[in-house]
Amino acid sequence: MNLENLNPSQKEAVVQTDGPVMVLAGAGSGKTRTLVSRIQYLLDEKRVSPYQILAVTFSNKAAREMRERVAASSKYDLGALQITTFHAFCAKLLRIEAQYIGLSRNFTIYDSSEQKTIIKNILGKRGISQREIHPSEVQYFIEDVKNSGHYVGCPDDPLLDEVDTEDLFYDFYKEYETELHKSNAVDFGGLITGVLNLFDNFPEVLDRYQKRFKYILVDEYQDTNRSQFKLIKLLSEQTKNICVVGDEDQSIYSWRGADIRNILDFEEIFSDSKLIKLEQNYRSSKNIIEAASHVISQNTQRKGKSLWTDNDQGDSIEIIECSDDKVEAKFIADTVQGLLEDGVSGDDIAVFYRTNAQSRQIEDNLRTLRIPYRVVAGIKFYERKEIKDMLSYLRVVVNDKDSLALSRVINTPTRGLGVKTLRKIEDEAVKLNYSLWEVIEKITDNPDDFSHLKLSAKVKSSLREFVHLIQEAKVFEAERKDPSHIYEYVLHNSGYYDSLVSEKTYESQARIENLEELLSAIKQFENDYEDPSMVGFLETITLDTEVSEEELGKEVSMMTIHGSKGLEYPYVFVAGVEESLFPSFQSLEAGEDAIEEERRLFYVAMTRAMKKLFILFAQGRMLWGSVKFNGPSRFISEIPEDYYEWKFYGKNTNSNKNQSFDEFNQSSSFSDDKTYYVDSSKPVKKKSKFAEGSKIKHKLYGEGKVLSSDGIGADEKVTILFKNGAKKKFMVKFAPLERVN
Repeated sequence: MNLENLNPSQKEAVVQTDGPVMVLAGAGSGKTRTLVSRIQYLLDEKRVSPYQILAVTFSNKAAREMRERVAASSKYDLGALQITTFHAFCAKLLRIEAQYIGLSRNFTIYDSSEQKTIIKNILGKRGISQREIHPSEVQYFIEDVKNSGHYVGCPDDPLLDEVDTEDLFYDFYKEYETELHKSNAVDFGGLITGVLNLFDNFPEVLDRYQKRFKYILVDEYQDTNRSQFKLIKLLSEQTKNICVVGDEDQSIYSWRGADIRNILDFEEIFSDSKLIKLEQNYRSSKNIIEAASHVISQNTQRKGKSLWTDNDQGDSIEIIECSDDKVEAKFIADTVQGLLEDGVSGDDIAVFYRTNAQSRQIEDNLRTLRIPYRVVAGIKFYERKEIKDMLSYLRVVVNDKDSLALSRVINTPTRGLGVKTLRKIEDEAVKLNYSLWEVIEKITDNPDDFSHLKLSAKVKSSLREFVHLIQEAKVFEAERKDPSHIYEYVLHNSGYYDSLVSEKTYESQARIENLEELLSAIKQFENDYEDPSMVGFLETITLDTEVSEEELGKEVSMMTIHGSKGLEYPYVFVAGVEESLFPSFQSLEAGEDAIEEERRLFYVAMTRAMKKLFILFAQGRMLWGSVKFNGPSRFISEIPEDYYEWKFYGKNTNSNKNQSFDEFNQSSSFSDDKTYYVDSSKPVKKKSKFAEGSKIKHKLYGEGKVLSSDGIGADEKVTILFKNGAKKKFMVKFAPLERVN
């Protein structure tokens, strides 16, 4: 086997086959080439049987690519060679050994939706509503338990985190596991804990696999959780021939269970281990590599390595200070257009952002310039489910004959209006030659006339609430209230926002951020036009959303920084590098470990760039419907001045109306690393507008009396008893209420 194409460190990582080895592979250091060469070396030089090698990684794609590269240069039949993912390996093993833990070999693997169904049933049997405990909360608790390596009856292990078995959610977990077992099923986390259960309780089975797999390789080791760590530790205990390849500086998935301790403690747990560092970077210019190395050196959770490269010095990094987020998005789109005009291919350009919600303005600007783009591992902003849901609500408000939009939202969030019920109402509309909305209105006004539909009391009540919601929003539209006011009213009074809040998951939080970004989009529309209307806003986002076929070509890539790991691009833009955005507000609250993970994420973003890196921040940014002045991220101040040029771009003056951003400081005033913009306005104490006992008048429901009032200011909610006997709850800032003397 020819090892001449490897550098000395890579060569050492290939030939050091005996005993525990940890390869710290820096960004762009040829990790995959080294791994493939190591497997080939075992096969060709050490004459190890393919049957005795196990290589595990995290995605089917990575496993497939590695297997193809090994097969392309090997003279052996690789049918028995296990290059696979953790979950696929465990599924295969459990199919063979299922009887030991009470499963049959044809067990089912439940996906996320099936897991949630079981949890809903468990909560339902206990009389717990989804408002008290959302199924997603329990689901995440169960995932955390399994990521920690725990299973019911698991023996104590000092290397694993303790699980609080007194927690109420632990009772749900045990009942959940019982239900899975009765169904002859496992979930994804249970594939790994199932094998741990097997190995812990049946040493003869463990012995058999320890003897089989004499050489074990683990790719992306920094992404392993404690469960996966225990699995490979058990498998390698006899021969100790374990090689893990990873980079602690790219450990960015703690929220998915990844545990950086696995890589930091490797040498302590695997005694007599060999540490090999791959520090030569083949991807990026010296400027980028050295700047990124300075930033990551601020972290304490490191094994310590220093990347270097023989590549050219390259262009300086450009730090772009923008007066606001609109300027930031326009700068990115204009610069991308300039690169394309200079002959750069679109697929050589990438735009990164910390959260999905940030993509909206950049997408808008790229579409305006008709630049083809794709959202990698994600969905374009206006195609995201929560955005399409809320836009459908707004379309019904301005055009109640839009039956497609109405059908989408009438049971979103769930109101007990199933497919069969909706089909009945739609059939009735066809029979009477009415629109779907007209029939629903008539059902709520005169339910007795539609008794033949046999709608339940709950369905009728839900329809009434829905009709009242749309009618009130229509009142606002008729009164020419701001589109943002109508949007906030619908978002909060439809129950959509509360349903996401109750989930308490990473996914629901991302959806909330997207909905808040939609509010920002509407408010910016109001700033840009003299006479903003909801119809006008919906029209602006509908036009020019598609790129014509002749314009399609090599597309610019857009993605979150998490989605960029493992990729590389000659030209990279990193948007929104501001305090409370990157590092995120949550990390600032969570302490130094969380800040270090954010810094690793910034390091990943920087080291994706091969030729040119743009780092952007805005003096003021519209977040959650209001302008925030967060200042540049602390990570920018960690880049030495020798590696960047700092440039300032002022306001976008191409709008149809003066922006509401006149208070922005237009000078480049961030030379002091510790200087940040602070909103110094003090909150004003507000009294309840509609105190208990107040007499009021509502534009739709008439006169009534306030039964109770909760909260003050923008958060005030009132419960009102109307003269017709109806009792309703309103958010004061949205409801068309007035005091009656």
